[in-house]
Amino acid sequence: MRIGLFYGPVRTVFLTLLLSGLTVPSLGIVGLRAFAMASDTYTSGTHSAAFVTCPNEQVAKDLARGIVERKLAACVNIIPKIVSIYEWQGKIEEDNEVLLMIKTRSSKVTALADYVRSKHPYEVAEVISLPIDQGNPPYLKWLGEVVPE
Repeated sequence: MRIGLFYGPVRTVFLTLLLSGLTVPSLGIVGLRAFAMASDTYTSGTHSAAFVTCPNEQVAKDLARGIVERKLAACVNIIPKIVSIYEWQGKIEEDNEVLLMIKTRSSKVTALADYVRSKHPYEVAEVISLPIDQGNPPYLKWLGEVVPE
């Protein structure tokens, strides 16, 4: 039996959840959500997580707000109280910092880095990114909707 574009295990899961939903309405909603999540596709590397260290929480909040307002990212997490140990000008330094974890489109990383460099108080601001290989499809869809191409 063939139903639209659904074949094999996906069809079986869909039908089972759909039929369950006919007897217990709340299961139908869960089943449709699970099916929607299973059918979404994501191209690895479309989005990235970028990281920026800041000297304090106020700088972090100001940068985060500017990044989101300019649609350079969908979300910025502010992670307080990290300790960074690094070499700078021939000396080993240790500083308390705040970390920004920024979720964006990979195509926006260059503009994001430009914005951070223009507003950041450090002489050499850290802006690094890693492509997102996979994740929760509804979250990645939302990210793509919030941050235009």
